[in-house]
Amino acid sequence: MKIDIDSIPLDPGCYIYRDNKGKVIYVGKAKSLKKRVRSYFQGRPMDPKTTLMVSEIASLDFFVTNTEIEAFVLENNLINKYKPKYNINLKDSHRYAYIQVTDEKYPRLLVARERTGEGNFYGPFVNAEDRDNIIKALRKSFGIRTCKRLRKRPCLRSHIGLCSAPCIGNISEEEYGKNMRSIERFLDGKVDDLIRDMNKEMILHSELNNFEKALILRNQVNALKVLKERQRVEMDKKYDEDIINYILDGDAVYLIVFNILHGVLDTKNEFVFPYMDGFFEDFITQFYSSNAIPREIIIPEELSDEAIAVFLKDRRRGPVKITIPKRGKKVELLELAKINIESKFLRYKLMMEDLKKRLRLPNLPNVIECIDISHLSGSYTVGSMVQFRQGKPDKSNYRRFKIRSIDGIDDFASIGEIVRRRYTRLKDKGERMPDLIIIDGGKGQLTSAYKELKSLGLKVPIISIAKRNEEIFVPGLKSPLNIPKRSMAMQLIENARDESHRFAINYHKLLRSKGMTEDV
Repeated sequence: MKIDIDSIPLDPGCYIYRDNKGKVIYVGKAKSLKKRVRSYFQGRPMDPKTTLMVSEIASLDFFVTNTEIEAFVLENNLINKYKPKYNINLKDSHRYAYIQVTDEKYPRLLVARERTGEGNFYGPFVNAEDRDNIIKALRKSFGIRTCKRLRKRPCLRSHIGLCSAPCIGNISEEEYGKNMRSIERFLDGKVDDLIRDMNKEMILHSELNNFEKALILRNQVNALKVLKERQRVEMDKKYDEDIINYILDGDAVYLIVFNILHGVLDTKNEFVFPYMDGFFEDFITQFYSSNAIPREIIIPEELSDEAIAVFLKDRRRGPVKITIPKRGKKVELLELAKINIESKFLRYKLMMEDLKKRLRLPNLPNVIECIDISHLSGSYTVGSMVQFRQGKPDKSNYRRFKIRSIDGIDDFASIGEIVRRRYTRLKDKGERMPDLIIIDGGKGQLTSAYKELKSLGLKVPIISIAKRNEEIFVPGLKSPLNIPKRSMAMQLIENARDESHRFAINYHKLLRSKGMTEDV
């Protein structure tokens, strides 16, 4: 099975391997999807179980998430849904836990390993420290009791101001219940009011030079903010919903439907079709003519035809809520759907557009050539030139070079020789020059390559990428360009650099092995 590694983004998310029958055999999570998936196909020694699994992979699918925490929770959902044979099937209670609001006269906040028993449950939380900090902050902020049974005298926690002491009637049942309702609104994600009050208290303590107290409050605020980054893929709801979003690109529409079933991301459906007026309404009508209609459909814009809402309601035989969110989690879900569209369909184009913008190139870098060298202490020095077209490797235009004019170690001169030979040939044949040249190296390698281009009378945009800090250098500037490490432009540069490095090393190993055989 050949996996197109370059089509996989560096973003966090989950990947799904299927066999030749389309059955899911493994679900994994990753901080970087591309790096994790690549590790399976690099020919490195693996344990027997993983080797067998890789041999059965026939196709790959992936979900992009906004954070690594989201990937953790989504992975658990997908494993529970598909039960892949190569995943270790652990129960939720071994990995995640919930915050439970007990169903008592004076409720408590507890850690629950499973969603069993009376009361309300919030989560799951994949980070135990964050979860415990949240419980601690809520207990203290609202004076929530921790004792299993109400005592007849106040405990130490009440004496130091951590408990409101309902045991001695220090707080009424009504007031205590009001505090618990505030906590549940907080756990539902409505955190701004509580955070604002705690921030005011933190500032007050800072002004009074009570820095220790201010630090404690700051840590509690940070713990509360964790819930604002609650998992956007998994939504704890009792009904189902679809999230639909799209991107227009030229004459094409790229559209995705996320289905959330019982609060868990169930499937995603991807579509590409020609643009025409009214396409969105036509799609919804056709899609829900043959697919189940959820109770809520989240879309990015108003529907122009009111009859569609009636059609959906009649076909479902029940109410259908059509939501066009302006803020909050539902907007974030629409954005997440759009990120997945970009990763699936438009990644290469967006990479090239981002690179053009950040380097201020005159043209879109449809053709990129990247040059690298490889040697062993100056022996068997070779060079590589890889070409990327439309953001993807074009292996038919890869070239290998034996360094002819250099003896010993001289990386600058070796790069110069490759540039001279490559672009002299293109110039003499009247062939098109690339839109961008990338040199694997620092300022010295770039200077050597740039001098060769000038001597040939060529004005081709050229940059270099230095391995140590992934710095990007351009001719004429002393300092590296400020290109964000996670930008799409940097990902494209690194893709080309990594491929040229791989190609050069492979050629170097080949020549070295031949040389050793001849010596023997």
